[in-house]
Amino acid sequence: MNPETIIGKYYRPGTELYHILITHSRQVRDKALRVLDKHPELQADRQFITEAAMLHDIGIYLCNAPRIHCFGTHHYLQHGYLGAELLRNEGFPRHALVCERHTGAGISLGQIKERNLPLPHRDMRPVSLEEKIICYADKFYSKTELGTEHSIDRIHTSLRHHGNENVLIFEEWNALFG
Repeated sequence: MNPETIIGKYYRPGTELYHILITHSRQVRDKALRVLDKHPELQADRQFITEAAMLHDIGIYLCNAPRIHCFGTHHYLQHGYLGAELLRNEGFPRHALVCERHTGAGISLGQIKERNLPLPHRDMRPVSLEEKIICYADKFYSKTELGTEHSIDRIHTSLRHHGNENVLIFEEWNALFG
């Protein structure tokens, strides 16, 4: 499987959106692979992480996020499950789970219901080691500041907006992967 071939089905090479997605995805992929290099004892699936990290944000074009050249109709929070639907239709259900579960430190069914979030009513927290590594790596990069790796303090501040539970989950990952 070639992630860039799949991306090319939904994004036009040469556009600003394509550049943003590919650059961000490569940053996340490379950070996740550095985690594996630093922690070979984790025995995570390197090939899967390489592919899934490149595809984790494939649903962004369906959302309304003009700052990153996305002019779809959906709320940005929905990009994960929308990307998951795309990848399931492409025949990649395991990769789809990474899309669905990478937002924040994951979103619980309880959070979805309590906050009345515009998401399907199911648990969307990372489960597998590979999902957690990609979600962790994703927190270090944004699509609005390509090339900049965020500090742990900045990640905490960002996650705190969604509840202290997310900060605690990230800290657990940072102890394992950092």
